[in-house]
Amino acid sequence: MEALGGYPAKSSNPKAKKLRVLLSMTVGVGCLFLLQTQLLKPRKPKDFYSFDVKDAKGRTVSLEKYRGKASLVVNVASHSEQTEASYGSLQELHRELGTSHFNVLAFPCGQFGETEIMASRDIEAFAKSTYGVTFPFFSKIKIMGSEADPAFKFLTDSVQKIPKWNFWKFLVNPEGKVVRFWRTDDSMDSVRQEVSALVREIILKKRVEL
Repeated sequence: MEALGGYPAKSSNPKAKKLRVLLSMTVGVGCLFLLQTQLLKPRKPKDFYSFDVKDAKGRTVSLEKYRGKASLVVNVASHSEQTEASYGSLQELHRELGTSHFNVLAFPCGQFGETEIMASRDIEAFAKSTYGVTFPFFSKIKIMGSEADPAFKFLTDSVQKIPKWNFWKFLVNPEGKVVRFWRTDDSMDSVRQEVSALVREIILKKRVEL
């Protein structure tokens, strides 16, 4: 028998009702699981400034604070044959170009022999007291292997190169993209020219926007 309007009459079978309820619950739970999975799925950082890192005192710092500026990211060491000359050159560059448009960002690494054996706080204190550096220092990290720091791994993945020694330098533009890198023994004159040119671009762009 059909109900008015030609629609089939609903079944009064208890088993059919239970099946419909069970099916509805299954679909609902499945939808909730998919939604939760998408919400909890970690976002892949789009650029260098999207990462959080630890400073030399172990506090979490967002690299977002450097967005809009040029950054020269360097894996530093306290007892390398390049330490004195590198810290001197980096500090000079940091001081000349100022922090309004540029920063040197130092990430100590202890993966190259015995060139960095101190704790993060001591590394920062040593660099400041011995070489007079004023640029930001972060916590000691690994830059190679499965335990490589995610922010630094972004840099090495961007250029498809892994540092072979201390004081590799990565130039990051205001949008957080790596635009150039230099090996340990590459000329600081080249670094200075590229960084200065990028800083000039930033200044000119800001002037146009005013």
